[in-house]
Amino acid sequence: MKTKAPVAKNERLDVTIADLTYQGMGVAKVDDFPLFIENALPGEELTIQVTKVQSHYGFARAIAWKSESPDRVKDVDKTYRQTGIAPLQHLAYPAQLKFKQHQIAELFSKDHQDVDVAPTLGMENPTQYRNKAQVPVRMIKGQLETGFYRQHSHDLIPLTDFYIQDPAIDAAIVKVRDILRQFEIPAYNEISDKGVIRNIMVRRGYYSHEMMIVLISRTQKLPSQAQLVNQIHQALPEVTSIVLNVNAKKTNVIMGNVTRTLYGKPTIEDSLLGLTFAISARSFYQVNPQQTEKLYQMAIDKAGLTGEETVIDAYCGIGTISLALAKHAKHVYGVDVVSEAIEDAKVNAQKNHLSNVSFETNKAEFQMAKWQEDGIKPDVVVVNPPRKGLAESLIDSTAKMGPKKVVYVSCNPATLVRDVARFQELGYDIDGPIQPVDQFPQTPHVESVTVLVKK
Repeated sequence: MKTKAPVAKNERLDVTIADLTYQGMGVAKVDDFPLFIENALPGEELTIQVTKVQSHYGFARAIAWKSESPDRVKDVDKTYRQTGIAPLQHLAYPAQLKFKQHQIAELFSKDHQDVDVAPTLGMENPTQYRNKAQVPVRMIKGQLETGFYRQHSHDLIPLTDFYIQDPAIDAAIVKVRDILRQFEIPAYNEISDKGVIRNIMVRRGYYSHEMMIVLISRTQKLPSQAQLVNQIHQALPEVTSIVLNVNAKKTNVIMGNVTRTLYGKPTIEDSLLGLTFAISARSFYQVNPQQTEKLYQMAIDKAGLTGEETVIDAYCGIGTISLALAKHAKHVYGVDVVSEAIEDAKVNAQKNHLSNVSFETNKAEFQMAKWQEDGIKPDVVVVNPPRKGLAESLIDSTAKMGPKKVVYVSCNPATLVRDVARFQELGYDIDGPIQPVDQFPQTPHVESVTVLVKK
């Protein structure tokens, strides 16, 4: 029997916000029916208008506040909320850190697991931290613009200050935008599938200040390519690499498979925990270098290495965690599905004079099964999966190898809870508190380090 929702579309109600969702929206309950409201904080009393009603929940918008949370930040730029760049900017930073700690604890308690979650490690300056930008380029009123899409749409909002990005990157995007305008290079039009420039990507080394500009194009060559490249590197002295990435498909995926270096070298260098890394256009490198050092140091400390251990790093990327672990282990095996990342990882091992590492290109779950068949017996397995978490087969292979410890670096608490439960079925238990690290201030995302030990 279908129960009728206690609210109707366009209805106006007075509510008190009870909680925040993992996406940072306020939650109010009407007869146990949850309504999700943007820009609303726990404890606030407000008048809302219902905008959408589903069978088990609804959405509403705030019309007027009767009381405000002491944690509300007043002078915020609504553009950052509309584009989803900084959905939590209206929440004071100490409260953001508490929200992230609570988010992990809450998900474990819903799964009937009593875990200890430590306070979130935050940043001194929780803005201007991103070392990489990927911004869409579109024509607006006949002029090429850079900015960000309004949430849930493909309407570009022109922006020059992205708030959470390194200001040098913001300035570089504006210079590249102006040069593209000067050469009258048309932006991509997704409706007609015509035009040239789709996106501009900029990476900047936090310590090295080396900068890479990636122009993502629908076409194999850019109009006025040589002059354009010359202008960019003259306008931006930090640029050591200009790369063309070709994406001719009608798709939402940002980058294509063809990458060509137009100026300088195909990588930039930066350092992390005293190691040097070459970073190419398509390889994964954490976007918040200051917090990454805290996160990885935490993972290394919790691995408790003495120099005698065999370690596996699943999802190794360009070798950032693997090489940091190799300084403290007997041998480290790394695997990643992106072949360019593995090429970079091998180069990075040589750069840092580390020979006790081996890297393989494969899906982590397949390679783990292969290593298990080959009789490799790791003492510690480190996993740092994407948001979808671990494949069940990877957890099974890990448990069969029987490492004393699994160090789980997670970027999604929901899949962490699911995966931990699977490890517990296979004889592993959480050791010590889970440590959240704020890699993405002003957003609801939270990274964490969890240690699992063999019973």
